Amino acid sequence: MLADVTDISIYKEALSQFATGVTIVTCGSEQGPVGITVNSFTSVSLNPPLVLWSAAKDSKRHDYFANSNHFAIHVLKKQQIDLCSAFVKPTQGFEEIDWQYNSHGVPIINDCLALFECSFYSKHEGGDHTIFLGRVDSFSIDKGEPLIFLQGKYT
Repeated sequence: MLADVTDISIYKEALSQFATGVTIVTCGSEQGPVGITVNSFTSVSLNPPLVLWSAAKDSKRHDYFANSNHFAIHVLKKQQIDLCSAFVKPTQGFEEIDWQYNSHGVPIINDCLALFECSFYSKHEGGDHTIFLGRVDSFSIDKGEPLIFLQGKYT
């Protein structure tokens, strides 16, 4: 059965059938560390090493990233579901976790499954979102199972 794409709730349900990993993207700002939960993360290129993610234009954190020269993408482990939930709200996230700033002033969260420290590469309009591309400057990998988002649930 084909559905009308103007029915947003059915469209979102169809999109939820695709399993994604869960990330927290961070950047520094004059007001302090900024982080946002994101599942729109993917690799774009191996040479140069590029990744992308997107943020809603109406997000209170959007402009921090739009004006940042550096950001970090943290791939979450299965047991970090609470961390994921903490960064859904705009004014929370960093209070009770282990983190530190890198040399570019970007908050780095400890003990994630993977970490990609990026320089801003480009941004593109994508409807109600902005698509951010970053050039990976460095990365790290840890052991564990990834946190997955599927059919509206974390697993």
